[in-house]
Amino acid sequence: MTEHRWELADEAATAALAVRLAGVLDEGLVVYLHGDLGAGKTSFARALLRALGVGERIKSPTYSLIESYRAGQRPSWHLDLYRIADPGELEWLGLDALSDPAALVLVEWPERGAGALPAADMVVHLAYAGTGRSATFEPRSARGTRVLSRLAQAGVGSAA
Repeated sequence: MTEHRWELADEAATAALAVRLAGVLDEGLVVYLHGDLGAGKTSFARALLRALGVGERIKSPTYSLIESYRAGQRPSWHLDLYRIADPGELEWLGLDALSDPAALVLVEWPERGAGALPAADMVVHLAYAGTGRSATFEPRSARGTRVLSRLAQAGVGSAA
């Protein structure tokens, strides 16, 4: 399975793509979210968590670094590592739980936690594209490939 790319007109389109991903997600997944400041990483994560059934307020983990949720029966974590200067700073966070195969793990700025994070199943690149944005999904594991294949079979998105 190759990467898939979507053109997103606005934040609502970004959220809609996250909702469609939630609709085909039936297993755990580690997602690395890349993109410039304001490209939609947190908006995408919030929409995905909400679509998976998180009813509580979904906070940005910019200052706390990590927020945990229950998305139905699935443990879910949202990390924002923007403020991390060295992956060693993550030792005290107890990241062992992130390796639960049933968990959804969403990581913004994953390059700042290199070596301390579970390997990505999917890498999502969010970027500015004209007056809108684009999202490119790149599978990195068999799980990521299965999820992206289900998304493509659902008629969502266009091949890059």
